[in-house]
Amino acid sequence: MKKETLMIRFLYGTIPGRAVLRPLVRPTVSGKVGKFLDSRFSRWLVPLFIKKHHIDMKEYEGRSYRSFNDFFTRKRSMERIDITPMHLISPCDGYLSVYPVADDLTYRIKHVEYSLERLLKSRDLAEQYAGGTCLIFRLTPQDYHRYCYVCDGVRVESGAIEGCLHCVRPAAYSSVPVFVENSREYIVLSTPAFGTVVQMEVGALLVGKIHNLRSNRRVFQGQEKGYFEFGGSTILVLVKKNRLELSEDVVGQTRNGKEMRICLGETVGTAESISAGHPLRNYLHGTEGFPDMKK
Repeated sequence: MKKETLMIRFLYGTIPGRAVLRPLVRPTVSGKVGKFLDSRFSRWLVPLFIKKHHIDMKEYEGRSYRSFNDFFTRKRSMERIDITPMHLISPCDGYLSVYPVADDLTYRIKHVEYSLERLLKSRDLAEQYAGGTCLIFRLTPQDYHRYCYVCDGVRVESGAIEGCLHCVRPAAYSSVPVFVENSREYIVLSTPAFGTVVQMEVGALLVGKIHNLRSNRRVFQGQEKGYFEFGGSTILVLVKKNRLELSEDVVGQTRNGKEMRICLGETVGTAESISAGHPLRNYLHGTEGFPDMKK
């Protein structure tokens, strides 16, 4: 078992570990770590990080880095992104797990129950996803930490929720409800293919700072949305009931209770079959605007 996993289990699974953890999850501690990682004094960490995580730098822009965070938020020179209109794509590199949302607005990860109302801080918004699907994309430190929009849509709502910064490894979020305690940001998109979709970024232990880029109200599948600074981080996507048909690979892994390795821009699923009178059919033929768009 890896040393990192043993440490997480100690911090989240034992009384002494939780005592050590308490100050670490405070934003003030992460702020101090972040200042160091933004400074030129952190540059010596870059080659050590590349070696430890076996990162192939041929995929990235060839340049020198001002700091560790400058390296960590680096851009790749090329992306392979599925832009098919009826496809929902992965917003990032990482590991995907999928959970059904119950009619009582909860979903369960092992023995920890998560409440959509607490996650979104909105009963009205949470109620829209009863019986829907929650997709969790977990980024590891060695992953590319820039992310994109999962589908075409129009931004109708956005929000930022302050919180602490727990670790987002499975050993942590299957022990305590970290996603409803961590700092997070979200947008609500009115989309032609999937109705109203929530895309949420969740910060994590020791920085995991969220940087969302400014954009027009209308956004596009595969368009860069933002990036995380150092720290394993997570993106959650909520889709309403009967709007998403997951790919066979995702279904298979979900049935086995396993995370699935996935890449930015890779297809996760497709819109449910469209009837002749469905507004998406008219949208795809250029005769009508986005369905379900809020004024």
